[in-house]
Amino acid sequence: MARNEQLIRQHKLLQLLEMSRFGKTLDELRDDLVSDLGLTTLHERTVRRDVEALQAAGFDIQSETLERGKVFKLGRNNKGVHEIGISATELIALSIGRELLYPLLGTQYWRGIETFWNKVREVIPDGVFEHYDRYRKTLYVFGSPNKTYEQHEGMLKTLNRAILEHRVVEIQYASVGKPVSTRRIEPYGLAVYQSSIYVVATAPEVKEPSQRLRNWKLDRFRHAVALDEYFKPDPSIELADRLGRGIGIFSGESPTIVHIRLGERAAAWVSEDPWHPEQRMELQDDGTSILTVPAAHPREVLPKVLSLGVDAEVLEPKEFRDAVAEAVQGMAAKY
Repeated sequence: MARNEQLIRQHKLLQLLEMSRFGKTLDELRDDLVSDLGLTTLHERTVRRDVEALQAAGFDIQSETLERGKVFKLGRNNKGVHEIGISATELIALSIGRELLYPLLGTQYWRGIETFWNKVREVIPDGVFEHYDRYRKTLYVFGSPNKTYEQHEGMLKTLNRAILEHRVVEIQYASVGKPVSTRRIEPYGLAVYQSSIYVVATAPEVKEPSQRLRNWKLDRFRHAVALDEYFKPDPSIELADRLGRGIGIFSGESPTIVHIRLGERAAAWVSEDPWHPEQRMELQDDGTSILTVPAAHPREVLPKVLSLGVDAEVLEPKEFRDAVAEAVQGMAAKY
């Protein structure tokens, strides 16, 4: 049995029952599982055992006999938001988070967000919702890129399954400015950064351990197939730790410390909108400030420094300073 196979099936079973208003027979559940999980075969007995296991775990899965046969559906204990007091302020926070996640529109994650939001709306008193609705109109969320991953839903299903089962995935990947290439990756997780989804995965062909883990932008995926080939996860890889080391989405075991001289106005802007939680700002005698910030790649620093114009200068390391100098020279040649 593939790693976590039973867990994946049972989680998908709950999703199917949540979305089914009139319930589903075992045959229907089996066919949906085969389709959604990309299985070749699945016996009805296995589905029955999964349903019984979920019932034993406390999920309110009920059954009744109709003309089309015995159907299973979630009972009330799993359909509503029970014993949760929610205030207008909490509703505002929840709705803001929902709007910030619009890039997930059309994916399985968004369906979960919407079904939960609808459940909340159904059970809260009218007075609370009216109070929320009035105050919500005083705060607007905008500025996020107008993009969704609706067309990537199939690939997201494949990748999620591969992450849980530790399966190697063959992808067709189109890097910017390069032709589409076929690659093999070992996926560890997904990351959402500035309204884009990234697949955090190792590149098996890379021999240097510190360089194997990379972030692959989902927008550039053209195709993804989970292979019948498994990998052993590296126990030293902690995604939560690695993803927060630099100021952008690039990953690396040891981020580089970058020193940048900022004018007074630039220093004020970077203080208002920090680049990284661990950045430091030191005021100099001449009124400028030295910003010290960790970064995993020059491309993380480049757009931020260029946006500050002549009010920012990368001092060191040389690799980062040269990257900015090259960009500035190229821009000067154009203008």
